[in-house]
Amino acid sequence: MKFLKFLLLILLVIVIGLAIYIAVQPNSFEVTREKTIDAPASVVYDNLIDYKKWPNWSPWLEKEPDMTLSFPDQTAGVGGSYSWEGKDGKGKMTTVSTEPNASISQKIQFDDYEPSDINWTLEPTEDGKTKVSWSMSSDKIPFMFKGFAAFMGGFDKMIGPDFDRGLELLDSVAVADTKKYSIEVQGVTTHGGGFYLYNTTSAKITDMEPKMSEMMGALHIYARSNNITMAGAPFTNYLNWDEANGTTTFSCCYLTTDRVITTNNDILTGQLEPFKAVKTVLNGNYEHLKEAWDKAMAYIPANGLEFAENGPMLEVYPTDPSQEPNPANWVTEIYIAVK
Repeated sequence: MKFLKFLLLILLVIVIGLAIYIAVQPNSFEVTREKTIDAPASVVYDNLIDYKKWPNWSPWLEKEPDMTLSFPDQTAGVGGSYSWEGKDGKGKMTTVSTEPNASISQKIQFDDYEPSDINWTLEPTEDGKTKVSWSMSSDKIPFMFKGFAAFMGGFDKMIGPDFDRGLELLDSVAVADTKKYSIEVQGVTTHGGGFYLYNTTSAKITDMEPKMSEMMGALHIYARSNNITMAGAPFTNYLNWDEANGTTTFSCCYLTTDRVITTNNDILTGQLEPFKAVKTVLNGNYEHLKEAWDKAMAYIPANGLEFAENGPMLEVYPTDPSQEPNPANWVTEIYIAVK
């Protein structure tokens, strides 16, 4: 009997000691993880701002794929939310403030306990990537959570690995988003033609991209300096393409509202007459242009059409990459003249 009383006393001392130990633990915590993601900030933000996209990269769903998720009518932007229920309990997350493509603040609540703060910051880097910071903090930790954290080695060890894994998955999803593309041969149409400014060069195919960028820049500067109004998207007119020798001759062009008398020997005025063409649209990175051209060229004989001799072969750029950082959203239109 004395031994039992002694044992109970020991247990009571241990319980009291544990309670005191837990009680003196900090009442606040903050866990932060960072990763540089190889995608523009707008793409990362798009995957964060709508909770319906969270299952694509959630580290918790990866560990518990049978978790039940509930989505209300509003899941994106301020006031958007979602809730879950799994083997470790239930919870809810709500977005409380945002700065598009820069930051998101959220509240996360487990069961009926005080909510904690979730904060995201997105910082673009000079090379087009995004430094992402993901943090969770609270200054009102429930006693039970303090105890659990104390025996698990702290909140950083509890939460940090999930944040690390989540950022890895987010990186994969965001990068995949930038690589999406589609090619559609839309068939025969009529290109309206028009007046245009242009400059022309011959170059190796491997040197074409930087040369084209330089020439388009010169056209833009000339038009702006001379208050010339553009009448449509810039385009390239391919005059010759010599695959065997790896060379090409092309003109970079800006449509104008009427004929312009130029004062620069390198920039001239031309006119495209309306012409019958096969139109193909690429949605995605310019690296897929060869595939788009191949499909467009194959479509013509396959559908009983004939190429127009010396007819225009245009590559039109409705999207300005400097204004649209996600290559998946770039649009290119190809027009090949046919008889």
